[in-house]
Formats: sequence, structure tokens, C-alpha cells
Amino acid sequence: MNTIFRPFTTKEISAKGWLYDQLKIQASGLAGNLDKVWPDVRDSMWIGGDKEGWERVPYWLDGFIPLAYLLDDDDMKARAKKYIDAILDGQKEDGWICPCKDSERVTYDRWALFLILKVLVLYHDCTGDERVEEAVYRALRQYHLFSRTQLANNWANCRWYECVISIAWLYSRRPEKWILDLAKVLEAQGMDYTKVFDIIKEKSSEWRLYSHVVNHAMAIKSDAVMSLIDARDPNAYAETLVDFLDKYHGNVNGYFNGDECLASRSPSQGTELCGVAEAMYCYEILACVSGKVKWADRLERLAFNAFPAAVSDDMWTHQYNQLTNQPYCVDCGEKNHFTTNTSDSHIFGLEPNFGCCTSNMGQAFPKFAIHSFMRASDGIAVVTLAPCSVTTEINGVKVNVTTDTLYPFRDSVKIRVKADKRVKFKLYVRIPGFVCSATLDGEKVKTGEYFVLEREFFDDVISLELDNSAKFVKRDTLCAVVRGALTYSLPVKARWEIHEYIKDGVERKFPYCDWELYAESEWRYGFASEELEYVEKDEYVSAFSSEKPLCAVKAKVKRVDWEFMENSNFIAKPTPESDVGIGDELEVELVPFACAKLRMTEMPMTK
Repeated sequence: MNTIFRPFTTKEISAKGWLYDQLKIQASGLAGNLDKVWPDVRDSMWIGGDKEGWERVPYWLDGFIPLAYLLDDDDMKARAKKYIDAILDGQKEDGWICPCKDSERVTYDRWALFLILKVLVLYHDCTGDERVEEAVYRALRQYHLFSRTQLANNWANCRWYECVISIAWLYSRRPEKWILDLAKVLEAQGMDYTKVFDIIKEKSSEWRLYSHVVNHAMAIKSDAVMSLIDARDPNAYAETLVDFLDKYHGNVNGYFNGDECLASRSPSQGTELCGVAEAMYCYEILACVSGKVKWADRLERLAFNAFPAAVSDDMWTHQYNQLTNQPYCVDCGEKNHFTTNTSDSHIFGLEPNFGCCTSNMGQAFPKFAIHSFMRASDGIAVVTLAPCSVTTEINGVKVNVTTDTLYPFRDSVKIRVKADKRVKFKLYVRIPGFVCSATLDGEKVKTGEYFVLEREFFDDVISLELDNSAKFVKRDTLCAVVRGALTYSLPVKARWEIHEYIKDGVERKFPYCDWELYAESEWRYGFASEELEYVEKDEYVSAFSSEKPLCAVKAKVKRVDWEFMENSNFIAKPTPESDVGIGDELEVELVPFACAKLRMTEMPMTK
């Protein structure tokens, strides 16, 4: 395969510090228990039940499997194996593996096939299960025969590149020409989103597959995965697509508004959680295949801001849509502001709007942990700076590398290298492009690239110090505050109102119930000064605690005249009525974006 770095597996990677704590929270929350409480996973057709037999079980397994093995949890491993066993046992003689009647095959959307094959590959990476290779081979062979006479339909057409992940994996083991042919046929049949740029610049007013934000998020990696088999540039298409999305639909966290179709740059539009998780995975693949620091930079921005912002502190509930400016999370009823989503899509719940994010959100943190380190041909790359550890062999010598840090809530990272005996290799240390400057062991290093340490390692500690400064970034007519990887928001005190009920046979019951959040503090502010002061907090509860954030930025604000949208209750207008400050200047503490479930992030600089 043509790749700069290669990922390690859960056998080699382990999370540490706050990231380990976050994985434990996830395991105790919704993603760790969907097979117990949610009919579409618990009673799915994938395991012989009568509920959904399409994307939801594969989505869930895509996060649950690596979570189980990162935590080395025997109960979770057994529960994952139960599903994998049922899926493999259910494969037909001709290779068909999805749960439907033979008469339904022609109309069955094979997006679920692409997804379950990716999951099987992941399971093999975690376990080495010898059944997987033959199952993937037979399933792809069956699909190759199908593709001779029929085209990929619906979601499969838009997400064709997901299948290339299992194709590339299989080809590395069985280099047969038809496998490469299948990848080329899929690409020829599939959607090229650059062809519709001119008609998706504006906010969508109706639901379209080609303006669907998750399709665009997934497509970022399409050329990167194809480059695994045909040596093309993995970056060009990704750069073109990301630049377009940033320009017309980007938000301050480096993601794109879509609720659920592309929805402009407005801080009052939504960001679908599925898309955030999928974009993270794309940037992990791009960081691996291309070796470019900028993709890991974007990965961290999503992992530390947009993703944790859309889940409750205990990870039992989530939003379908999050808003950059979100003073309320209340069902808007008939006054629905979202482009194509329901009026409850921004509340925290079991499955607000639709259940795809319920099953898909679990992949974000485990896969982020797996890609924290990557294998280079001549050493190890420190790709993200969150606390993690990797243990592997280099030239026959056991080597462990650990990042000891509270990054991104602190600016120091200790990289500890321990080897059984002295061994020479290269240690690639990513220096983020969004920091002001950086020093490695006291020596200034260039930002936005990997710094390479080549020497004999035995028992070493390398100190990385990042120089960050809180600053304003211009967002059209508004401003936001960023510092390093983190976006900061004005927190709005929230009153959480619980809703327990049954809908379509699915029970919402604490802790997997629905919540509406009502503002109990003022939110209509603008910045009153360009002065900003960074503050570190000592008390640790969890990385993204709403009650005890680990850091803050002091800022000065004034009240402004800011109203709700005319066509929606509780959604702030994209901009205030006036940017003239009202009353006295106040000093407030802005907190990390993900720590403020109700928040104002983009605000005017008052006159």
C-alpha cells in the first residue's frame, strides 16, 4: 500500500489520562449499552431479530469493537463477538452477507454491505479472527458479480469509497486483479461531489443526497483510500472539497454546517453529529496516508470541540444537530428553523430526529485513540498529542512511547520513550500548525510539520512546549475566540428538563431519555474589548466537564439587542439587531466549546 504512515491496532495502542477516562465514560454510556436498551441494535435482523437490518448495527459495532479492545473489557468483547458470530454465520453460500430476503437483494441499498465489511476488517485488526478474510473475499466476489449488470444505488452510490477500505485490505492479502477492478468500477459509478459545487453553494431548501452533509464529510477521504491501490495523490480531492465546504458552509470549529443538508456558515444552523464523527475518521486516514500535519490539526479541532459538544457529560444522550450559537435546546414545534431536520433535532436525547447518530457516534473517540500514534517505515509518529501509549517492536526490540499530558487543556507534552535495550529509530513528533510557536527540549522547532528525532533511544523523556495565545478570529460580521486547538464560548446556565416516554415502541427512560435545555442566564452579548486572558483551572472531573472546565479565557462583554429567529422559537438570529453595546462592561469567563452545552460562540465586537 502507498502510505506514509500505517496505523497501529488496539493490540498496540492504549489510551491514557483524560482520554482513557473518556473511553470509560463512553463504555458506561449509550454507545457502550445500545445492545441492551435500543431495539434496532438489541433485536436487529443482523442477529436474527425483526428490527432494522441495515446500517445501525454496523455503525454501532464500528465504535463498540475498538472501544471493547482499547479497554480490554472481557464482557464487551464477548458481546461484540456475539454479533460478529451471527453476521458471519448468516452469510449465504454465494457470499451475500446482509440480512434480507433473496427477493429483496436487488433493491437492498448496499451501503450497509460497504459498512459491515469495514467493520469486519476492524474486527480482524483487533482479534486476528481467521474467519474474516474469507468472509470479506466471498462478499466482495458476490458484489463484483452484481456490479457487472447493476449500478450502486442511493447511499451506496454516494458512499462508494467506504467499500474501498475493505477492498484495499483484501488486495494486500490476495492480490487478484478483479479486486482492483471492483474498486475502479465503484469509483466510476459513484458520486463526484465537485460536479455539483455550483448548485450546493447556498443553504439547501430541500433534502438532496448530493447536498447531504454526512456524504460530503465521508467523501473527504475518497481519493486517499483509492491511493492505497493506484498511487494517486491522496490530498488533492480532499483539499478541493474541504476548501469549498469551508468557504460556503464552514463553521469556527473547522467543520461544516448541515442540518442535515448543507446549511451555510450561519452560527444558527446545525452541524450533524454523524458528519463530525465521519470527518474525524477521514482526517485520520488522510493523516496516515499522506503524512500531512494539517489533517491531524483538523482532526484535533473536531475531537476537542464539535464532537464532545454534542454529547452529554455522561455520554448517555446526544444531539443530532449542534449549533455554534445555542442559547436554548428546546423543541421548536411548528416553527422549525432547520433545513430538512425535525424541530427536536438539537435537543439531547436517545435518537432526536433520526437514529443514525445514536449508533454512529461511538466510533469517534476510540478511532481517535487508535490513530494517536502511527507506524513509520523507520520509526514511530506521534500524530495527535492527547494522552496515549503505544508498545511495539523495532528491529526486534520492544519499544514503548507514551504521551503524558493534559493537552489540549495545557501546553506541555512529555513524550516518554522506553526500550528493552538501546535501539535506533526515528521519532516523528507532530508540531501543530495552529500554535504560535513551539520548542522541543528547549530548541525552537517549525510549526505545521513533523520534527524528526533520529537517535538511539533507551529511557528518554522529550519535552514539547507549545506557545498558544487566545485570539479573535473573524467570522463574517461576528468574532469568535480560539486558542490552540480549542474554541471558546460564553457558557449559558442551563436548566435540564427531562422527558420520558415511548414512541414507535422505543422507550426513552433515564438515563437514555430526552432533555430540553432552557437558558437561565443572559446570552445576548457582544465582545467589548480585544483584551483576552487565559486561565488554567486545577480541579479535574473529566476533560469536557460542563461543571468544571479545565481552562477558560477571560473576556469583556456588553449586552446587545439580539432576538430569536422569526420562524423559530428559541433559535438566535444569525446576527444581533445591533452591535451597539448596552449598559456596563462585564468580565466573563469563556470556556471550551464542548464544555458549554448552552453557549454563544460567535458574537459581534460592540461599538
